[in-house]
Parts: sequence; C-alpha cells; structure tokens
Amino acid sequence: MTRTRFTKGHGTRNDFVLLADTTGELDLTPELVRALADRRAGVGADGVIRLVPTALVPESHDVLAEDPHAIWFMDYRNADGSVAEMCGNGVRVFAAFAERLGLVSFAGGTEVPVGTRAGVKRVRKEDDGWYAVDMGRWYLPGGRDALRDGYDATVVVRGWEVPRPALSLDLGNPHTVLALAHDSLLDDADLTRAPVVEPVPSRGTNVELVVPLGETVADDGTVVGHVRMRVHERGVGETPSCGTGACAAALAVRVWGGQDAPDTWLVDVPGGTVRVRALAGDHVELAGPAELVWSGEIDLAALLADGGPARDAGDAGDLGDEAADTSSDEGAVAPAR
Repeated sequence: MTRTRFTKGHGTRNDFVLLADTTGELDLTPELVRALADRRAGVGADGVIRLVPTALVPESHDVLAEDPHAIWFMDYRNADGSVAEMCGNGVRVFAAFAERLGLVSFAGGTEVPVGTRAGVKRVRKEDDGWYAVDMGRWYLPGGRDALRDGYDATVVVRGWEVPRPALSLDLGNPHTVLALAHDSLLDDADLTRAPVVEPVPSRGTNVELVVPLGETVADDGTVVGHVRMRVHERGVGETPSCGTGACAAALAVRVWGGQDAPDTWLVDVPGGTVRVRALAGDHVELAGPAELVWSGEIDLAALLADGGPARDAGDAGDLGDEAADTSSDEGAVAPAR
C-alpha cells in the first residue's frame, strides 16, 4: 500500500490523521507515524488513528472476548510514533470517521462499541451532534492512601522552584493531575518541556494542570462542576485538548471535593469545552464535538523517502473512495460514591 486516502479530524482541536485500513494491510511503523504527524513535512497532527478490523489486530483477543460486536479497532499512535492505549478525543473522531464511511450507524440512539488497547469503548451520538463515550473504569493507582491524602506524586513544571503535590489516575492510560489556585498560575505555566513527575511513572504520564471554577445549577436542577485545564501529553507535548486528560482533571477535582462533589463537570481546554460525567460502577463518560475537516490522498513511500508532503488534498469532508476499501493494579481504588 503506497498511495492511500487519509482524513484530517479533530476533537476540541486535538487533531489526528485518520487512515481506513479495512483489510489490515498498512504497516503503521513509528517512522510513518512521525512523518504523517509532522506539521511541516507531513499532514500534521497530535496523533495518527488507523481504523482496522478488530479481528486483524494481534492484541485484540481481549476486546472480542469483552464484546464480539466491537468489530472496528482504533489503533492509536502518538505523534512521536509510540503506541498509546487510548485517546478520549480520538475515539470520538474515530466514531465520526467510521460513521462517515458508512461502517457504523448511530440511528435511533444506537450505541456503537469500539475496540481499543484499553478495552471496548461504547459511543453514542447526542441530539446536538456531540459524541458521548463511556470511557470505562477508572481508578487511583495510589490506592487508599492516595484517596485519603489527596495526592501520591509531585510535579515540577519548568521554572517552578519547588514540587507541588499531585494525584495519579488511570483511565486505561496514565495521568497526573495537580490543582492551581489561580488562572494566572495556569496561564504562566511553561509546558514547552515535559513536567518532572516523582515517582517516575513506568509508562510515562500525561500531566494536567487544573483550576477549579466552582459549581452551577443547570436548568434541570443538576449541579455541574466547572474546571479549566492545560495538558502536557506524553509523546506529544502540550496540546489544545486531551479527552482522557479532561476526565482525569474532573475526576481528581471530584475526589478532592469529597462526597458532596457533583458527578457532572464541564472542562474548559484551550481548544473548547467537553463534558465529563461520573457513572455508576466507577465508569466515566466523556462527551464533546468531533469534526472531520478535510480529506486527500498521500504517497506514503514518498513521504518516508524525502519527508515531503506528497499529497493531493480533497474537499473538506470528502472521503472519496475510502469507504469502498472496505484488570486493575494491586491496591488500586476508585472512590465509592
């Protein structure tokens, strides 16, 4: 496979190159991912998403055992070519991509299961066009001590003289969240380099800086929390948004708020706003927009050979002939509510 169709999409400006590999023939090497994600010589993105039949993914056995209807797999790679377990914004964009290709339908409120390395994620489409994803179970890797103390790690952002306490959360991928008291501290934080996290996470970590903004009462009487966030993603750097990071930020503030903290949160990120909702069974739901911006064709061999953007852009939203190619850690705990 040399020339192939691609689509550019984003969720609150967390952007992706999407590739439909319905026959499982594409070798998505780290070099190819880096070339595609390159913002000067490639298409440019925070990550690359390959849509592939779940049955053709070597590590998919647990996915199909969990739900045999999860026939499409989101193979997600960070911009540096590393494999990632999941991406909350990415799974919404993946769902919109699969829907546009005619591979799935959300008609009548249908819930669509999507295979990921973090298990099956179930997606539904809301009346306003947002995609809502049950992100599955979350937990505190620090266990009951972290729940009691409110932290289990420290973070130093470039320019800070002392480390600040932070809370680790796992949503299928690792996160470290720390709260700041004022917007100015958030605005001034230097995320051009990865924050230093202690103890050093074995798989690396995404780091979220959050400012709690209080609570409001919605028209239906629901109490809604509100936070503002910036994020440094492992393997990428600072991005305008991170879906699992938004979930981690809201859940961390909810843990710190105690038993009376709300279950529903709005999370403001540089790229927009998403909604996070704590569900029963220590699950969490993420809802937000997903946009397919434009499509084209790219010569992958030429891209790898000279780093050039050997592509022919199509119209925005035009997918051409693409459719026709058709367990938790020991001691971990999630707070009971």
